[in-house]
Amino acid sequence: MPSGRHAVGTVGSEYHALLARHDAMRLRQRILGQGRGPVPDLTAASHDSHDSHDSYDSHDGAADQRLITQYLDLVTPFGDLIARLYDEMFARWPYLRSLFPASMDFQRAHLARAFWYLIENLHRPAEVAAYFRQLGHDHRKLGVRPAHYEAFEAALCAALRRTAGPRWVEAVEEAWVRMLRFAVASMVEGADAALAEPPCWQGTVTAHERRRPDLAVLRVRLHEPYPYRAGQFAAVESPLLPQAWRHYSLASTPGTDGEVAFHIRRTGPGGVSEALVNGTRVGDILRLGPPHGTMTLQDEDRSRDLLMVAGGTGWAPIKALLEDWSGRRRGTDGLPPRPAGRVHLFVGARSRADLYDATALDRLAARHDRLRVVRVLDEAVVPGSDDPAAGYGPLAEAVARHGRWSHHLAFVSGPAAMVGATVARLTAAGLPADQIRHDPAPDGPLTPAADRCDDR
Repeated sequence: MPSGRHAVGTVGSEYHALLARHDAMRLRQRILGQGRGPVPDLTAASHDSHDSHDSYDSHDGAADQRLITQYLDLVTPFGDLIARLYDEMFARWPYLRSLFPASMDFQRAHLARAFWYLIENLHRPAEVAAYFRQLGHDHRKLGVRPAHYEAFEAALCAALRRTAGPRWVEAVEEAWVRMLRFAVASMVEGADAALAEPPCWQGTVTAHERRRPDLAVLRVRLHEPYPYRAGQFAAVESPLLPQAWRHYSLASTPGTDGEVAFHIRRTGPGGVSEALVNGTRVGDILRLGPPHGTMTLQDEDRSRDLLMVAGGTGWAPIKALLEDWSGRRRGTDGLPPRPAGRVHLFVGARSRADLYDATALDRLAARHDRLRVVRVLDEAVVPGSDDPAAGYGPLAEAVARHGRWSHHLAFVSGPAAMVGATVARLTAAGLPADQIRHDPAPDGPLTPAADRCDDR
């Protein structure tokens, strides 16, 4: 734990300053076009194997997939393999431990998922490359460099041999290395493509409002412009838990005040959500990673009828989307007002007490005559209620029961189980899958932790 709220420590600050200077050098080289070779890494030596994605264009992923799968029983479940990998890496390169959070539980789980993702999709190299390019872009905030991937590779090889035992075959290890290098080359490519933007953004907490004992609404003023769109999400780091990043949806639209909002539900003890709900105060400094997500309104969506479904703190991005829709309709983005379709909004909660943003919801409903709001409560029927907009029962069932949506554009946000059930009901009712927008949880990184909360 750091002793102060506003910094993660002198060593960490100096390290990230070093990385920023390194990025500046690489960006200058790219702008000036001085060759294609890499700028020497200031933290450790780099190998030519990570210089370019071109050397992996001929990679036969399907053949390596068959070979790895044939011997997979020697190293699965991945728990022992991953434990040995990190033991080896931290023993040989102790300084790398500072790149990881104090608790490695999330990291181990997500590395296991990353291994499974690679093995199951290695025959689809374009998909894998796109996924890991995005991951490399996002991992810039963690201070990861090509030399760190090389340490990871060496530790992985040692862990594979120790875990598999005498039946291990060198050809299988070589297939694992090719698989890893293919993913790493894409990550380096994604990181290099983002050199012109900050690896992360710092912001000051300007408001921290407890709406329930386990839920807080935060406002954060960024210290420099933060380019995001309504409906997206971002990784957040608290100084109370250095290098532990969790993804949260942005509950605001970009504005001139430079502030963003988050709705944070505490999901368990000792994690980032607890630090943000219980341990964060006005004036604290948070770090944000780059924004992600495709659950956004496009220009061509202006006049369409929209269906929006929010469960729990999944209300946060839906609220931002409604503000965006409202601004487009009224022309507050500097363009003339546009014609707008109708919006059918379903908001789910366990009870009325759990509708933590009810005032804003009522205000939106009163302000827009083309917005219909249905509150869906899990506690069956609300006794004495005469509110015709109040629904009941599981959210997915209520949505299916209240109308025909086959010609709507749908946005769905909330806990994974709710999103899955709602999407299944909508597609079964005839709404094409490409007309439903939602952001699935990432499978997880190869290196320091970045995780989406289950209840957004």
